[in-house]
Amino acid sequence: MLAKRIIPCLDIKGDRVVKGVSFKSLADAGDPVGCAVEYQRQGADELVFLDITATLDTRETMVNLVTDIAGEISIPFTVGGGIGSVDHIHRLLDAGADKVSINTAAVYTPELIGEASKIFGAQCVVVAIDAASGDGAWKVYTHSGGRPADIEVVRWAKEVEERGAGEILLTSIDSDGHKAGYDKELTASVAEAVSLPVIASGGAGGPEDIYAVLTGGKADAALAASIFHYGAFSVGEVKEFLAERGVTINSFQKRT
Repeated sequence: MLAKRIIPCLDIKGDRVVKGVSFKSLADAGDPVGCAVEYQRQGADELVFLDITATLDTRETMVNLVTDIAGEISIPFTVGGGIGSVDHIHRLLDAGADKVSINTAAVYTPELIGEASKIFGAQCVVVAIDAASGDGAWKVYTHSGGRPADIEVVRWAKEVEERGAGEILLTSIDSDGHKAGYDKELTASVAEAVSLPVIASGGAGGPEDIYAVLTGGKADAALAASIFHYGAFSVGEVKEFLAERGVTINSFQKRT
């Protein structure tokens, strides 16, 4: 069985890490480079960097900041925000990213998924799906959760797999930042519909929520922000909790 992954997320606005609730009410959460180094020290399996205002500001992801972070860490590093072309992906990978996360551009120009997969390999292409419920169905949202797309989430997940994505980063906007648990039903519905690894995002309040989404939610990895940024739990503490309950994980430093 493949080890489950624990992935801290750095939502970036300007040159700072921020965290919000349902993508709103953003609060400062630290220095990006310092956070990245600390999470690697704690035993994070990967790191995700999302420039959350790049699409709204109609600009590209901050390549210089990507370079600074990549120069200080050795764990896999995924970068997203404002990515809309193969050329931009190439520059981010050259700057030190191992993968890119595409959201809005994937919806509006879905052929980018296949083009990027063919050039860089599917393992480099993560499609982020921001989902919110309404009218009895989960729908895809773009532009940092600000614009609904008339696409049902599971249908879109199947399409991005067919187009060549290597992984899905699935965020419940409804649960994001509330620290009341991931949406296990949403996550399981996507995980059951595709053969791609699914990263669950949105709602971690503690290790028990991560355990629940990795087991009942059938996620391959759990992304979290608030519980790590504000010191409620360390990555090592989460991994210890999971290991004690029989979840296969990568190595971690046990508390003494």
